[in-house]
Amino acid sequence: MVTVQLPESLSENGRIGERIFQGKCMVCHGQNAAGQNGVAPPLVHSIYRPGHHADAAFLIAARNGVRAHHWKFGNMPPVEGITDGEVRMIAGYIRELQQANGIK
Repeated sequence: MVTVQLPESLSENGRIGERIFQGKCMVCHGQNAAGQNGVAPPLVHSIYRPGHHADAAFLIAARNGVRAHHWKFGNMPPVEGITDGEVRMIAGYIRELQQANGIK
């Protein structure tokens, strides 16, 4: 859905978050969190900037799911079998992607 400029490199935690994202989130949110038409929104988007959606929003979304409110993809179900620590790593990865794309 969006073009994602990849950072020159990821931090160690960013690389861990990327691997977890690929296993738990990519199926819906697409490669590099670019979103997928008709499936799920891009997370590398100004809507998800830290000042609008804090990292805790990722935790809440993974635990409880999300009622559709910014996009017309339908509701997001909870992510089964994911830990808070894994979500924190994913959020760090998303933040590194966002920074590489001018989202701060």
